[in-house]
Amino acid sequence: MTLSEDFNFADQGGEFDSETSPYPVVFGITFTPQIIGLIAGVVGLAGALFIVLNLVMPAWENYQQQQAKSGELQGQIDQKKAAIKQIDQVKQDLAQAKQQKIQVLGLFANEKTLDTLLLDMNRLVESGNAQVPANAVKAKLQKFAPATDKAEPVIDGSLGVGVNGKLKRTSINVEIVGTYEQTQSILRNIERLQPLLIVKDYQSALAPVIANTQAGKVIRQVGPPGITTAFQIQALMPLTPEEAAAAKVPPQ
Repeated sequence: MTLSEDFNFADQGGEFDSETSPYPVVFGITFTPQIIGLIAGVVGLAGALFIVLNLVMPAWENYQQQQAKSGELQGQIDQKKAAIKQIDQVKQDLAQAKQQKIQVLGLFANEKTLDTLLLDMNRLVESGNAQVPANAVKAKLQKFAPATDKAEPVIDGSLGVGVNGKLKRTSINVEIVGTYEQTQSILRNIERLQPLLIVKDYQSALAPVIANTQAGKVIRQVGPPGITTAFQIQALMPLTPEEAAAAKVPPQ
């Protein structure tokens, strides 16, 4: 009977072996396809995380640094471009200011214009006499005399305190004879002369009648009577730097 039981045990053991799992077992864990896939996924995730931490992140930080550096350099370039534009604008403003200065200085008198002022005045006075009848009043320049020996700095505030110590003037006493219309025309033409001239101390009075004679006969004067007009012309000129430094401007 004991032998029979042994044979039966052997048969049972054979049945157990036939039902053993075909998957490998390690440390009591059966590596089924699901477990193997899970392990492979975990390993892949760990590898991806390793790559991100050790390769991607340093590269990204380096990229961010380069971006910041590029932005800083671009800002410097933009500042330099703006500075260059400002320099160009300053140069243009300076050139324009110099041109305006030349134009403004051209309005003032100078030694050359003063030398020809007598001729200009005489031409203005005589310009309207061509169409005047022989027995009518003709315009005439009777006096043209400098009131000062040389130009004097303007420091008395008569032209405004803003020009004190910047301009000088020379004064000339002028006297002309002519009708009212002739005198008015002469004064208007003086305003059109190139140098900046100021007319001051204007005085007018009837001129004495002077009889013209021709072939021993007295010719009566016809037309409007003549008037004698006296005034002073002041020619303004800019001071040189040396003259401006020497001018004693009173405190305002």
